[in-house]
Amino acid sequence: MSTEKKEYLLHDEKGQVNPDKPWIFRTYAGHTNAKASNELYRKNLSKGQTGLSIAFDLPTQCGYSSDHPVSRPEIGKVGVPINSLEDFRILFDQIPIEEMNTSMTINGTSMWLLSLYVALAEERGVPLDKLNGTTQNDLIKEYLARGTYIYPPNDSMKIIVDMYEYCLHNIPKWNPSNICSYHLQEAGATPVQELSFALATAIAVLDSIKARNCFTEEEFEQCVGRISFFVNAGIRFVEEMCKMRAFSEMWEEITVERYNVKNKKYRVFRYGVQVNSLGLTEEQPENNAWRILIEAIGVTISRKARCRALQLPAWNEALSLPRPWDQQWSLRLQQILAYETDLLEYPDLFDGSKVVEGKVNALKEEARLEIQKILDMGGALVAIENGYMKSQLVKSQTERLSKINSNELVIVGKNKWTDGIKSPLMTDADGGVFKVDPKSAEQTLGVLSEAKSRRDQKLAEKTLEELKQAAKDGKNLMPFSVACAKALVTTGEWADALREVYGEYNPPTGVEGQKLFLSDDKVVTVRAKIEAFTKLKGHRPKMVVGKPGLDGHSNGAEMIAVSAKHSGFDVIYSGIRLSPEDIVQSAVEENADVIGLSILSGSHKEIVKQLFDELDHYKAKHKIPVVIGGIIPESDFDELKAMGIKEIFTPKDYDLMSIMNKVVDIISETQVVPA
Repeated sequence: MSTEKKEYLLHDEKGQVNPDKPWIFRTYAGHTNAKASNELYRKNLSKGQTGLSIAFDLPTQCGYSSDHPVSRPEIGKVGVPINSLEDFRILFDQIPIEEMNTSMTINGTSMWLLSLYVALAEERGVPLDKLNGTTQNDLIKEYLARGTYIYPPNDSMKIIVDMYEYCLHNIPKWNPSNICSYHLQEAGATPVQELSFALATAIAVLDSIKARNCFTEEEFEQCVGRISFFVNAGIRFVEEMCKMRAFSEMWEEITVERYNVKNKKYRVFRYGVQVNSLGLTEEQPENNAWRILIEAIGVTISRKARCRALQLPAWNEALSLPRPWDQQWSLRLQQILAYETDLLEYPDLFDGSKVVEGKVNALKEEARLEIQKILDMGGALVAIENGYMKSQLVKSQTERLSKINSNELVIVGKNKWTDGIKSPLMTDADGGVFKVDPKSAEQTLGVLSEAKSRRDQKLAEKTLEELKQAAKDGKNLMPFSVACAKALVTTGEWADALREVYGEYNPPTGVEGQKLFLSDDKVVTVRAKIEAFTKLKGHRPKMVVGKPGLDGHSNGAEMIAVSAKHSGFDVIYSGIRLSPEDIVQSAVEENADVIGLSILSGSHKEIVKQLFDELDHYKAKHKIPVVIGGIIPESDFDELKAMGIKEIFTPKDYDLMSIMNKVVDIISETQVVPA
């Protein structure tokens, strides 16, 4: 290329094209146990990945050690299990943490995982100011969308502020929390809701930091500068790009007008992205590769709103955890986009566009109104406790599914152009899906047992008592948590110590009062069957919708509960994290006609066995039919049906009334067999 200066290119002082540096390349990864995850991380780094994004298993996220009974079905299923410092020693073996940008998708136990990271760094002699990364630590969105909360909102916010205070003075390059709107979109949020709910959350965090009154004006500005965001990018990539420009502009307004931040570098909207998984389909899963590419363009094409870090799902994530090859394919997509195209060589392509300016302004105007509504009711924490934000997300998700069911919203391969050749990507010996070896949990349990056997038990107990007392006294908990980490305290012990002080929290489900916008012939057919059942049995059919285990992704359960009510069922839905004993006891006491389970974590076989054991205990196995929905490989269907499951629904079963129709037929045909 000529050295002549070109105004339309990014160039250096000599007129040479000087492309931007690419964003951080990540893949969200972790599974089985610490040793297997370490091997995966080192392989990914050798392939050109430039940062770590750690997925933790559900017991770790929810504050349970792997040897707790509720943990056993979930060990290593959706991420790496971490019980103590010993697991971090294994997880980061041969990985120079002082050179890594490490993102941890952790919330309820975020302080604990950061404490383990600090303890590991000090053990290795790594100065804490060399550590660079993020703990997600956004509890507000957990109450709304993902479900790995533990403590009540105000206590959770106190823990977040503790981490800001500690990190500012000890780990200045660490982001203590990451405002995560990603899961809001996965729960059905519109772009306006993603903007407004995320920014209202950031305001709640900064207001809480300011109320602590522990920072100078300069230090508070530094705290503002450590606020980062983790967003979603959906398939409507023009709208998503405009959303990101709106995010950036609104954050500038908030930091200037509400917080009077003078230093420009502390006002920068810093964000990472995982593109949308909600729109990935089990049907024709090869189409997901194109969806992921288009979604990646939405957060990279506009230089002013380009992400700082990007992680992409894999083509088969509607089926299972991705395999290493699947993750490599997604990583290669990023590398091609960054290094083979000319995307990074130009200033912003959309400056001066009236279309983009108009869309950005419209999003900002609606989002400002929604933020003000939340602030008027007392802020994001109040909007969690009174159920407002949750009910709005359930409403948006209901509207979205109604549009898919009525074909108003086209999903290629799902509700239009459904005929296709079977994907050759699914013909591998493993069927194109990843499964955790059940025996791998034994290694995790062995490491846990060995660590507990060789620790100084009196020291572990002493640090836990000091942690509890610090929580009662309102002290900053980070130093006490680091002391626990060094004493080989376990995840469950740390979380239980704070449970004793703070208690646990159960937020509103958001299901009450929601309606489906469906009134077609399928609805009429299902309602007629329900009326016939009611006349015959003398009562309306009753469904217990159960969300067992530690998986907190409740969208499916919520939509089934809303759909069943819309059809004419009486519905009992109590939210997430129910034990099989809870679900069966509720079904027996309420004389339920059917139990519907929702499981997405891969622990379906273990949990179904526990549930049927409990039904046997009540002599109700042949009285109450059980159906199940979730991310369940077809290879598991026969085994589940042999256990007693009457019907299995997966993401391809999007037609809500067809699901209800099958459920009505099942309960109508069920014959009571004497015990």
